[in-house]
Amino acid sequence: MAENRKSGDGPMDAKRFAALADAYGSALHRWPRAEQAAATLFAESEEGRAILKRAGRLDAMLDRHRTEAPGHALHGAIVAKAATEVRQGRHRRFWWLGFGLAGVGLAGAVAGLALVTVVAPDAPSDHYAMDANATSFGDAGPDADTEDL
Repeated sequence: MAENRKSGDGPMDAKRFAALADAYGSALHRWPRAEQAAATLFAESEEGRAILKRAGRLDAMLDRHRTEAPGHALHGAIVAKAATEVRQGRHRRFWWLGFGLAGVGLAGAVAGLALVTVVAPDAPSDHYAMDANATSFGDAGPDADTEDL
């Protein structure tokens, strides 16, 4: 039950103290505020001092470690590669957008064709078939009756 305990509720045990030392190092002021009071009391014990000494050695090794800054050539190569990736990503998005719009247009055309095919009634066979001289307003052929005009 003590292992599942949340931070700051009661005395600290060695397992919890060691886990915090591994995570936050030997400087107790870097530890979570809720843990600092119990950690300070445990740090006064022999086991606490041993754990902090081990964490202090690791802190010192990490503090001595230095890495060199990348050279100008590497920096330039990274920036150029990033710019190329961004440009290619934009082109890819543009093409997919075009394909999407074309797909939507095609889907609309197919839906319209299906709607006209299904909903539009067939023309009865007894309807007048219009020839080249016929209009919606009547026959406009050469032998059409022009008296009404």
